[in-house]
Amino acid sequence: MTHIAIADQTAHLHHPKTFIGKYIWSQDHKVIAIQYSVTAIFVGLIALLLSVLMRLQLGFPGQFNFISPDAYLQFVTMHGMIMVIYLLTALLLGGFGNYLIPLMVGTRDMVFPYLNMLSYWFYLVSVIVLMSSFFVTGGPTGAGWTLYPPQSILAGTPGSGSGIVLMLLSLAIFIVAFTMGGLNYVTTIFQARTRGMTLMRMPLTIWGILTATILGLLAFPALLVSAIMMLFDALLGTSFFMPAIVSLGEPLNHEGGSPILFQHLFWFFGHPEVYIVALPAFGMVSDVLSVHARKNIFGYRMMVWAIVIIGGLSFVVWAHHMYVSGMNPYFGFFFATTTLIIAVPTAIKVYNWVLTLWRGNIHLTVPMLFAIGFIFTFTHGGLSGLFLGNVVVDLPLSDTFFVVAHFHMVMGVSPIMVLFAALYHWFPLVSGKQLHTGLGKLHFWGTFLGTYAIYLPMHYLGFLGVPRRYYALGDTSFIPESAHVLNEDITIAAIIVALFQLVFVVNVIWTLRSGPRSVRNPWGVASLEWHTPDVPPAHGNWGDALPTVHRWAYDYSVPGAKHDFIPQHVAEENVEYEAGGRRVGEGE
Repeated sequence: MTHIAIADQTAHLHHPKTFIGKYIWSQDHKVIAIQYSVTAIFVGLIALLLSVLMRLQLGFPGQFNFISPDAYLQFVTMHGMIMVIYLLTALLLGGFGNYLIPLMVGTRDMVFPYLNMLSYWFYLVSVIVLMSSFFVTGGPTGAGWTLYPPQSILAGTPGSGSGIVLMLLSLAIFIVAFTMGGLNYVTTIFQARTRGMTLMRMPLTIWGILTATILGLLAFPALLVSAIMMLFDALLGTSFFMPAIVSLGEPLNHEGGSPILFQHLFWFFGHPEVYIVALPAFGMVSDVLSVHARKNIFGYRMMVWAIVIIGGLSFVVWAHHMYVSGMNPYFGFFFATTTLIIAVPTAIKVYNWVLTLWRGNIHLTVPMLFAIGFIFTFTHGGLSGLFLGNVVVDLPLSDTFFVVAHFHMVMGVSPIMVLFAALYHWFPLVSGKQLHTGLGKLHFWGTFLGTYAIYLPMHYLGFLGVPRRYYALGDTSFIPESAHVLNEDITIAAIIVALFQLVFVVNVIWTLRSGPRSVRNPWGVASLEWHTPDVPPAHGNWGDALPTVHRWAYDYSVPGAKHDFIPQHVAEENVEYEAGGRRVGEGE
C-alpha cells in the first residue's frame, strides 16, 4: 500500500461548521496565529503604558502622587516580564510561527491542530492570571522582572503575597502553552514539509523559528522548576532559595537555601530567551531584506549555520548576567570568553544582511525601512554588549542605566523593529489589504528616531553611574544636574514614541474597515506562503494539491529570467527567460 505523507493527509483538518468552531475554538493555524497576535499586542500596549508611567516618575520625580515607590517597582516588574515573555515570545513564535510555518513549508496545517488550539487558550489563561495580580491585595509583585529571591517573597517587597504567587503561576501556565506549541512547530517542520522542500530550501524565517523553538523546549523547563520551587518557598516554607534570614526583626523559618541557585536557573533560561526572541527576528528580517532588495540572501548556508551555532552557544553564556554575584574569577573568564565567541556568528549575520543590500534593487517600502532600522539598532545594541560581556567593565556598569540602554536596544527596540517590518510585510497575506504607506512611514520615522532619543542618552547616564530601578535619585552628590535634565528629555521622547505607536493602531483599524484590497503578492515574493490558491489562504491552505518545491526561496533578479523573481514551486522547464538568456545556477 502506498504511504501517504503527513503533509498530504486531509482526514484531520477538522473543517469548522459553526462560528464558534471557526473563530473561537479554532484548530486552523491561521486563526490561532491571529488570536495569539491580538492578545500579545493588547498586553504589549499595557506594558507600553507602564513604561510611560515609569518614565514620568524618573523625568519629573514627585509630580505624580499616584506613582508611589511601591507602584514604581511594580510597574518596572510587570513591564519587563510582559514585554519579554507575553509580548515578544508570544507574538514572534505564537503569532508569526503559527501563521507562517505551514504556509512556508507547504503543508495544510500543524501536525497536531487540537494541541495547537489548546496552546493558545493556555497562553490566554496565563495572561489573565498575570493581569489579575493588578486587582489583588498588595498588587502585582515589585521584585523586578528577574524575581530574585529572597526579596521577591519577603514582606517588605511590594506584592510579596498574592502578587508573586500569581506571577509564578502565570509563568508556569505560559510554559505549558509554549511546550504544546513548540512540539507542534518542531514536528511540523521536520515531518510535514511538502515534496521538494529540503531543509536547505526552507526560508530563513523557518530556520529561526525552528532553532528558537528548540531552545525554548530546552530552556523553559529551568524557569518552570525555579517557579515551582519558589512557590514552595513562599507557600509551604521550604528553603530551596531562602537562606536563614531575619525579616522586619523576626527570624524566618528558612535555612540552607541558595539565592544564587535561582539566579543560575533563571539565567540558564534567561539568556537563551534572548535568542528565543532574536532568532525568529533574524530569520524574518533576512526574508524581508531579500524580498525588498530584489536580491538573493547573501550566504544562505552561512546564515543557516550561524543561526544554529548562535542557538547552541546561547546555553554557555548565561552567567555573564551574574558577574556581580561574586562568582569565581575563573568562571568569569569562561563566560566572558564565550560571550565574545557568540558575537562572531552574530556579526556574520550582520555582514550578510549588509551584503544582501549591496548592489540590490532596494525598494524603500515600509517593511524595508523597519528592516534597515533593525540593522542599525541591533548593531549599536550589540556593540554596547561587548562592554558588558567584559567582567572588569561590567562590574561598575551592571546596576546603572547603561544596562537598561543596552538591553532595550538589543531585546526591545531591535525585535520590535522586525515585528513591525513583518507586520507590514505579511499584513496583505493575512487580511487581503495593504497598510497605508504614508502612515507606515510616519510610524517608522517617529519610532526609529524616537528610540535613539531615548536610549543613546541612557548610555551616558550609565557612564555617570546613575543607578537603575531607583524610584527617585534625590540630591545625590555624584550625579550632576545635567543628568536630571537628560532624564526629563528621555521621558518626553518616550511619551512621543508611545504616541507614535497609536499611528500603527489607527492604520490597522482604518485599513481593515476602509482600506482597498491588496493586489495578489504585492511584494513579488518567491517563497510558498504567497502562492496559495486563495489569498488570504483558506482552511487547508492549498486546495486539492500541495505544491512541489523545485528551488530555494531566494530566486530574485536571476540573470536572463523574464521576471525578477521565480517562485519556489515553479519547475525549471517552466521558467521564462529573455531571448538568449540562460540559468547560471540555483545558488543553494
